[in-house]
Amino acid sequence: MSKKFEELNITPELLRAIKEMGYEEATPIQEQTIPLIKAGKDVIGQSGTGSGKTAAFGLPMLEKIERGKGIQALILVPTRELAEQVSKELIKFSKYSLRHILPVYGGVGIERQINELRRAEIVVGTPGRILDHIERRTIDFSKIKILILDEADKMFEMGFSDDVRDIIRQTPQFRQTLLFSATISTDVIDISDRYMKEPEVIRVEVYVEKSMLKQSYYNVSTRDKFSLLVHLIQNDKPKLAIIFCATRQRVDIVAKNLERQGINAEPIHGGLTQSRRNKIMEEFHAGKIHVLVASDVAARGLDIKNVTHIFNYDIPKTDKEYLHRIGRTARAGETGKAISLLAEQDYDNFRSVQRNRDIDIEKLEAPQFQRLPFDLGRRPSFGGESRGFHGHRGLSSGFRGHSDSRQGSHSRFGGSRPRQGSWSRR
Repeated sequence: MSKKFEELNITPELLRAIKEMGYEEATPIQEQTIPLIKAGKDVIGQSGTGSGKTAAFGLPMLEKIERGKGIQALILVPTRELAEQVSKELIKFSKYSLRHILPVYGGVGIERQINELRRAEIVVGTPGRILDHIERRTIDFSKIKILILDEADKMFEMGFSDDVRDIIRQTPQFRQTLLFSATISTDVIDISDRYMKEPEVIRVEVYVEKSMLKQSYYNVSTRDKFSLLVHLIQNDKPKLAIIFCATRQRVDIVAKNLERQGINAEPIHGGLTQSRRNKIMEEFHAGKIHVLVASDVAARGLDIKNVTHIFNYDIPKTDKEYLHRIGRTARAGETGKAISLLAEQDYDNFRSVQRNRDIDIEKLEAPQFQRLPFDLGRRPSFGGESRGFHGHRGLSSGFRGHSDSRQGSHSRFGGSRPRQGSWSRR
């Protein structure tokens, strides 16, 4: 049985705040790491999204921070969204202990951050913008007590390995270092060997509860993929759904076409302004938006509760990315669905996912659905200004077979197989 937070000797101010947030019992990662962090140990915590790791490192960290004594804690995260999310959680935790917590990331003006850094006690930042401040000499790490690397494996996958090492070298040698990661990669091991002092390693089992999460896929032609998606959304009426697409362009196009079908959907990817992304996430958390169309990069680290459906409009390249996507539903005893729409250009990626024998995805026969127009939008790769539609109205029974043919890989959606999206330094 899980321990209650009172049993973990959390200070009364923090305890009062988390009880108001509805937290009574600690999750496994919290129960195992909080006592170690309170004792000053370096800790490596292996756990996935939604395991409660922000409270696991955040609550004992907040106990160690003194008001008005400069920046005493630095939390490095891979994305802007995660910086905002972690900051908001810490602000809620510190409601009655009042700590100055500042998110620091690119894509917004730096001057305001420079002014706020003079008063900050805890900084939650992305590597690129933290390095900008180091180069400008606008951030002071001389009083850092605790350094936290959150979603470390994702930071390294995104190419921030050298940046993270450069930042660590700017912090005091005598500090407490905490590292949280879904996987223990070679980069994670190297960071541990070089920069941590005899860390305690806590592993929390990361798995998909098969009885609560139904995983399925449909074979469908490329031109019918959107029509089937609309049919499934209209049939299931998900409370909250996330649709994953391979590129920013695909995210925008799918979201716009869903809106044209009367489905309340919004896109989220790295090409949107930060204020727009924040507004979309606030509305999604509040249930004002029921469908989020997302790129993998933008969605990394987002902890969104009560998601009932995950749709893979494009199949991810690896089983890890697939598990990361579907792990956002069927939480806390709730049921969920993970539905993949499989067209010819997705076959290679789907085979990579299926190599993991623990992933059991049921093939379903496509139902009859109305074939809908699909506006491809602007086609900048061809230099054209015209807008086009594909498909026609009528009923389609869906694509019934699974062919391994490599012919016809030039699809009508965007003109070719999905391209890798480019992404900027954060």
